[in-house]
Amino acid sequence: MTFSERILVWYKVNKRTLPWRSTRDPYKIWLSEIMLQQTRVVQGTPYYLKFIHNYPKVHDLASASEEEVLKLWQGLGYYSRARNLHATAKMVVGEYGGKFPDTYKELLLLKGVGDYTASAISSICFDRPEAVVDGNVYRVLSRYFGVDLPINSTEGVKYFKKLAKEVMNVQNIRDYNQGIMEFGAIQCSPKSPDCNICPLNESCVALQTNKVAELPVKLKKTKVRNRYFNYVVFISERGETILEQRKGKGIWQNLWQFPLVESDSELSKPALERELSTLYCNTEVVSVDKFNTDAIVHKLSHQHLYTTFWIVHTKGGLKESISFEDVENYPVPVLIAEFLDRFGKK
Repeated sequence: MTFSERILVWYKVNKRTLPWRSTRDPYKIWLSEIMLQQTRVVQGTPYYLKFIHNYPKVHDLASASEEEVLKLWQGLGYYSRARNLHATAKMVVGEYGGKFPDTYKELLLLKGVGDYTASAISSICFDRPEAVVDGNVYRVLSRYFGVDLPINSTEGVKYFKKLAKEVMNVQNIRDYNQGIMEFGAIQCSPKSPDCNICPLNESCVALQTNKVAELPVKLKKTKVRNRYFNYVVFISERGETILEQRKGKGIWQNLWQFPLVESDSELSKPALERELSTLYCNTEVVSVDKFNTDAIVHKLSHQHLYTTFWIVHTKGGLKESISFEDVENYPVPVLIAEFLDRFGKK
């Protein structure tokens, strides 16, 4: 049997039952693929089901407000995916009459859709002979064929795409593409794969040369940047607080947060009070206390956020405030959602 035939045989026996596996609806496949970018299946599945329940058709998603979409996405991370999701839904409805394009090249024109997603949708939904290359596929191909080119280098990306096209099963591209991704997720796992029961073990170069743990090769990541966030949680005697919407192109764009003081290092209480007197000089402060004694370290791909929540009780009202109880209705970063959950239990 060829490489692709072995993958298909394995997939038929071992594939997981997932909610998007029984459909060819491009809307549902697109939704699942966007959600599973940099997200594990077990984490992404509940979100997929929530979105399908709230927005069963692409028209429903296109009609929703961005704030509603971000709120439903809350906790899944990489929020640009949600904004692109919403923009693409509007594009499909406005420019394509609610029908997803069925070719790789046309799918690439949709916002947030790159090579992998366009290949996945066109092959799974429309049987187009397009090879998918995601993290799982990189791992399987690099180990099986013994390729040590860095998968995140320009040369490596081109090489693996070419190799994936050469070995794909054109006759059953839908199952083959899902099969090789599933094989990488379950059988050829990142750490300690069970090579003894692998159907490819007799011809796997990495296994024969004892390089399973070394492949695939990846170039070193960008240096991680440390940032220090101080969230000021105002609570007035009327039960009001202040939320601000994040603007610009940085992390958590358009999400809501408590007023933020970013510093070069962790702030002491006197230092935070000086910031308050400068930024919120018209607010009569009664008390300032740390909610968390030690900074909470929130790790993102290229930055670590050392975060402290400061509870600031004030006298009188607050300008441009909302009821503290209404905060739960706003889309917020998971860091703040977790704080609210802990704060509510105290």
